[in-house]
Amino acid sequence: MRRRRVVTLALAGLLSLPTFAATPWPGAATGPAKGPMARKDQTRALLQFQKDLASVLALRTESEPLLGAALLARPLVSPPEVLTYHALLERAARNEDAGPQVAWARLADCEAKADACPNAEALATLQKQAPDNAAVWLLTLGVDAHNASKDVRADLSRAANAKLYDDYLGASLKALANSVTQLPPPADTFNPLQGAGAAGVQMVLVFGLASAQPMPGFQATAKYCEDNKEDASVVGDCLKLAKVLEWGSSPLGRSLGLHLRETLSTDSSDQVSAKTARLNLIWQMQRFAQLNLQAQGDKATAQKLLMLARSGGTEMSVVLASLRAYGMPAEAPAGWEPAKPEK
Repeated sequence: MRRRRVVTLALAGLLSLPTFAATPWPGAATGPAKGPMARKDQTRALLQFQKDLASVLALRTESEPLLGAALLARPLVSPPEVLTYHALLERAARNEDAGPQVAWARLADCEAKADACPNAEALATLQKQAPDNAAVWLLTLGVDAHNASKDVRADLSRAANAKLYDDYLGASLKALANSVTQLPPPADTFNPLQGAGAAGVQMVLVFGLASAQPMPGFQATAKYCEDNKEDASVVGDCLKLAKVLEWGSSPLGRSLGLHLRETLSTDSSDQVSAKTARLNLIWQMQRFAQLNLQAQGDKATAQKLLMLARSGGTEMSVVLASLRAYGMPAEAPAGWEPAKPEK
């Protein structure tokens, strides 16, 4: 999908965060997971460690370790055929225990330069596997908007009437968190002067690689709702979708839901509550980013975040559980405003 300018301040507030930042379609993971590694030899060592982990996990037959292997192998340059993102996900997809999280990862198994993203077969599989997931129809909406299709309106309706929103990032976090413990990180993958040590390397891999997963058409959805705000039927569906997103798995999805409610609702009290909830969301993500930074120098924090990722759930539940574990309030202090980016 083509990148568009950010069309809402609500999305911009979260897109600028250093943790769980949105990526261009299809969630391009073009290098090793980003973290405190600075030297080229550390980067090479980290990529070799990812290859070693993927090689061990490739011996498994269950879908979750194969998904973990695929995510670890995706940034590798010219890996053996058996360790390619495509081959590992194909194996995972053939398993009886393969859920929609595998199909979601397969969306990025495509050729962006050929304008063949997302993977059409994976999208069709998701529509059958998870028809009550709004994330699937927002993904479809993004594709149809890119192709100037009239089906965008029907996609919005399906998303608005879905039972839940889940972009399966939580499942990717769990697969990676269970995968990185299969081998100890070599000493040359981290700076021994940084207190997190091996746990810090594992945390960087888990949260760095998981955040590069594909994302639905948030911006296309926001634009469609804004462009059709004079159409009562469209506004009605956009507000229904907002409720689904607000209780969904993704901070970015929640941000869009709150933005839609804040800008499209005719109830002033509803607008105010949505604005307050959006500020709280930005506060939560900034505190979580703070914990991620802390974990890079503190072994106990890194291990705690890894444990929470390993427990499953969703991206949002991991964020909130992390804040609770460190006694950080989920609500911003009265009068708090996000810091404006430096010019």
